[in-house]
Amino acid sequence: MKLDAAQIADGAPTWRVRVLEETGSTNDIARDLGLAGEGHGAVVFAEHQTSGRGRRQNRWLAPKGRDLMFSVLLRPAAPVALWPRVTTLAALAIFKGIERELPVTPAIKWPNDVYVGDRKVAGLLAESLSGAAGSFIVLGIGINVNTTEFPEDIRATATSLALELRGGPVSIDRNALAVAVLRSLEAELDRIDTGFHLAMEEVRRRSWLIGKTIRATAEGGEVFGRVMDLDHEGHLLISLPDGSSRALSSADDVRWVL
Repeated sequence: MKLDAAQIADGAPTWRVRVLEETGSTNDIARDLGLAGEGHGAVVFAEHQTSGRGRRQNRWLAPKGRDLMFSVLLRPAAPVALWPRVTTLAALAIFKGIERELPVTPAIKWPNDVYVGDRKVAGLLAESLSGAAGSFIVLGIGINVNTTEFPEDIRATATSLALELRGGPVSIDRNALAVAVLRSLEAELDRIDTGFHLAMEEVRRRSWLIGKTIRATAEGGEVFGRVMDLDHEGHLLISLPDGSSRALSSADDVRWVL
């Protein structure tokens, strides 16, 4: 079933929804809307992206009409200093949207992925920008929904919701899932200020990394250690081999070692 803007907007009426048949990147469309003065709450879905991207300009590839690829324009009322919390809240929203809609058990892989089992099912990218109408965030989200085959280079690390359903893959209603995620996103973003500590308690319980030993790239160097916790701002707390500890506000290529 194709994505239906009216159906999604009816289920999640706070958001102004557009569906494109094909575009380079929904993030670029949302960015242009923000620079043109579009207000908070615009959402752009695409059935197919030719230049979708994730963190550090990594490409996000997905077959046409199978998954969810969309970008959300946000102008949070909270102080800009709190805007980095959006990544954590969005990951929690994706987790909850999936969990409420489907009989799978996801987990949040810091900083911006959602896993089922030990493989990635969703990712997000939050970019802070500024234009004549003020500062805004473009939140790009990709969820592997109905894809059943992946390129060889990511086959061992990627999965889809359809593949993870008990009893084997069936076609998942992408419109219903989009509604579930957008409604969860609305609720979680309301906690960017005074309710963030409660959101962090939920994120900790749903963390895929806590207790694992990892390697990651941060500030241009490699970090190796055991993940102990997430702090009150969602930073990763790592115990290093020399007995010291370190807090990471962001990192790339986070890999589970043990």
